[in-house]
Amino acid sequence: MLYPVFKRGLDILLSLVGIVVSAPILALMAAAIKIETQGSVFFLQDRLGKDGEVFRIIKLRTMEEDAERKGTGVYSYENDARVTRVGRFLRRTSIDELPQLFNILKGDMSFIGMRPPLTYHPCSFEEYTDYQRQMFRLRPGITGWAQVQGRNTLDWPQRIEYNIWYQEHVSFSLDVKIFFMTIWIVLRRKDVVVTHNTASEFQTQQPKSTKKP
Repeated sequence: MLYPVFKRGLDILLSLVGIVVSAPILALMAAAIKIETQGSVFFLQDRLGKDGEVFRIIKLRTMEEDAERKGTGVYSYENDARVTRVGRFLRRTSIDELPQLFNILKGDMSFIGMRPPLTYHPCSFEEYTDYQRQMFRLRPGITGWAQVQGRNTLDWPQRIEYNIWYQEHVSFSLDVKIFFMTIWIVLRRKDVVVTHNTASEFQTQQPKSTKKP
């Protein structure tokens, strides 16, 4: 199948263009973050990538420094006081995701793919079933099929189900569809927050159905 090779080449080209074009925006947002709060401009976090390899994802920091050690832990909830004013704007516009262009250029990620899960949440790589580990056959992405279906509002079995379906049906036309669906969602959505405990609903079981575009 030639598409994965073409997909990687397109990722390299578009990430280079994206880095150049977004550089002024990143510089402006970095300055805003530094003015509002102390600490690093960037948020680095270990995630699971292709074949379960661990890499460090890069985002603009939207919460207080060391926010994971405070309050509700890993995920932010509605009206989470740890999210800064600049951070709320970054999340609404998804500008906080722009530094992941460097992850794409490096080869950790793709533009389109499953969102890379934490190394320990909802479980470690070894704790996924063989069936569920199929979703790690491709590079993770900034956006993906599960994200345009509901993102954090989905429980983990649903997300995994969508991710596996994408891995089995990846194509240029599907990636284009996801790209334009993502733009529409970004233009009309509010902050994306966890409204229920999706982790507690996670079960290491094989999904029974598929979700088609």
